[in-house]
Amino acid sequence: MNIDLARTFLEIAETGNFNKAAERLAVTQSTVSMRIKGLEDELGRSLFKRGKAGTELTLAGQQFRRYASNLVRMWEQARHEVALPPGFRAVLTVGGQFSLWDRLLLRWVPWMRAAIPDVALRVEVEMADGLMRQLAEGLIDIGLMYSPQSRPGLIIQRLLEEQLVLVSSAPRTLQQWDDRYVFVDWGPEYRAAHAQSFPDLPAPAVTVSLGALGLQHVLANGGFGYFPLRVVRPYLQAGTLHQVPEAPTFRRSAFIVFPSEDEQADWLLTAVRGLRHIAALDNED
Repeated sequence: MNIDLARTFLEIAETGNFNKAAERLAVTQSTVSMRIKGLEDELGRSLFKRGKAGTELTLAGQQFRRYASNLVRMWEQARHEVALPPGFRAVLTVGGQFSLWDRLLLRWVPWMRAAIPDVALRVEVEMADGLMRQLAEGLIDIGLMYSPQSRPGLIIQRLLEEQLVLVSSAPRTLQQWDDRYVFVDWGPEYRAAHAQSFPDLPAPAVTVSLGALGLQHVLANGGFGYFPLRVVRPYLQAGTLHQVPEAPTFRRSAFIVFPSEDEQADWLLTAVRGLRHIAALDNED
């Protein structure tokens, strides 16, 4: 079976929408529809039922989902092993959210190269939902993210925790709240805690989904917002930024996600141990 058919099926199953699946796969909606029709013709069963609320799996689709995931995973594993560079016994693929690159991955790569020099590394940057999808499909071996979703066959463990503090380009009190506030969307847990702490806050004039972008905006144009203490500490020490007194702080956890024990190789266990080691050093900083 064409592996693209299985990938397309899994995208629709996850998004519940043919158009969204087409966007993720970077193909047209008609291509997605054609692939699913071809897959249903091969299996002799209808896999999806469409309604006003979206697209849902039929009973046959629910049964096929596990097999589709295994097909994609086995294909990717085979492709990686066949494409091994000379002198390497395995390829380890790690995906992480952008803000975890300088905190963990930048220091983990040389650690891993020293620990297991005959394992090639591939490191990718992606959002949490994309990382979970690639983990489920076997496209990556380890994922580092802030908001993982529980999936069968995957282990989720807390790796580290960071503190988000309210800082401003100019000294201010908590009562001096104005339209220069930059809301950084640090994820669903943060949004809920933020709304509970500031129930009457008006809609912010500026909202960003990437912390680094929000911080650069505050540094370049002035304003205030919530950022990790480890990131803004040098600016606080230099007097470029000022922590807002009496402002509530928030906690944000990062997690490591990897296959269950029956799928773990020795090099994967070493990689996980290395990431925990780097995270412990980071917590001591």
